[in-house]
Amino acid sequence: MRTAYSVETVRAAERELMARLPEGALMQRAAAGLAAACADLLGRVYGRRVVLLVGSGDNGGDALYAGARLARRGAGVTAVLLAPGRTHPRGLAALLRAGGTSAAPSAAEPLLRRADLVLDGIVGIGGKGGLRPEAARLAGLADASRAAVVAVDLPSGVEADTGEVLGAAVRADLTVTFGTHKPGLLIEPARGYAGSVRLVDIGLDLPEPADLEALQHTDVAARLPFPGAESDKYRRGVVGIAAGSARYPGAAVLAVAGALRGGAGAVRYVGPAADAVIARFPETLVSDTGPSKAGRVQAWVVGPGAGDDASAVAEVLDADVPVLVDADGLRLADREAVRARTAPTLMTPHAGEAAALLGVAREAVEEARLASVRELAGLYGATVLLKGATTLVAGPTGGAVRVNATGTAWLATAGSGDVLSGLAGSLLASGLSALDAGSVAAYLHGLAGRFAADGAPAGAHDVAAAIPEAWRDTLT
Repeated sequence: MRTAYSVETVRAAERELMARLPEGALMQRAAAGLAAACADLLGRVYGRRVVLLVGSGDNGGDALYAGARLARRGAGVTAVLLAPGRTHPRGLAALLRAGGTSAAPSAAEPLLRRADLVLDGIVGIGGKGGLRPEAARLAGLADASRAAVVAVDLPSGVEADTGEVLGAAVRADLTVTFGTHKPGLLIEPARGYAGSVRLVDIGLDLPEPADLEALQHTDVAARLPFPGAESDKYRRGVVGIAAGSARYPGAAVLAVAGALRGGAGAVRYVGPAADAVIARFPETLVSDTGPSKAGRVQAWVVGPGAGDDASAVAEVLDADVPVLVDADGLRLADREAVRARTAPTLMTPHAGEAAALLGVAREAVEEARLASVRELAGLYGATVLLKGATTLVAGPTGGAVRVNATGTAWLATAGSGDVLSGLAGSLLASGLSALDAGSVAAYLHGLAGRFAADGAPAGAHDVAAAIPEAWRDTLT
């Protein structure tokens, strides 16, 4: 599992490690890994032009020491010093001894225009509030150059703990981060500035739990439900789907499509779209009563395409089984009824729905996704899956937030969220916790989106059909 830690936790771990190492040893470890990553990206080091953008902190020191290593291998290295009086003195001395040179920011434009590689050491993980004007200008010049851009630990201008981007920021092709991932490397919008991310182990001893977790194939495979020799459809779990309306029957069909491929033994549908559901999926158990009289289920999904049917939402919330609330159900669900539930609740809003629940503008959620998902989980006492380019899943009592980035932009299509709801609900019925059901469903749904699209447009029904392929892929 990939993990990410806050700046405060990383700083504490660094201090503890530095107390046990010779002075400067930790920076040398970081610089060695950074230089190796730059050399790999360049392919050939000798004769290449490298420009270092150097701020006043240890981040700039890492860049200077890495630049010295590249200079000793024959690269032409120039350090652009944003704060000459506060530049890391030993790092600068090492660069100059290796044959590198320094320059003022006023000389940066022609240097960057000719560079093969730009190393961003302007601001480290402690940077707050966006870049100052001179640094912002250099970030823009680096972006306009034809050089490969490598960020030291984190692209300058992004917020390490939150993933927010306040104004101009460096856009990296590669970010070389030390010790652990930082939340901003995994969360949009900052993630879009990081490029590929390479983690260099510098020996940090980090606590549990992490601030963020990102499941990998093996983590998903370990959580997938599989039937045993004695399993029958009821032991595998029955998921109830209360969705659809006369206006939106397709939402019910797509939610059932996701649920049928999510590991539960049976899917029970309740709602006005029964004919459409049975026509497409005759294996569905259909009831013409309300949710409270539909029969045994181990979890409910309510809300996709429900229109204004508040009674079905209220009945489902009153059930003593795990419940997933999506789409119209989010608008119709009474907050206190959700908070009063003793069984797990999983809410799955997109940014616009989350903004409505929080009473803020959509832009406020998109700019601060981590803070928003945590706030919403606390407000409702529920697990919240915030959909987006990187999906976030937060529990109601804190702990690590799960982050998922397996998706594709082609998943931004009508009905895709309905498939996700059914899939996650089926995993809930199979016995997964709300946190695991949400994060595993997001992972599989993202993979299925990639497989279904394969570089071309795909519909939500294609995504549902590709879930078994995604499931099998995690097992290989």
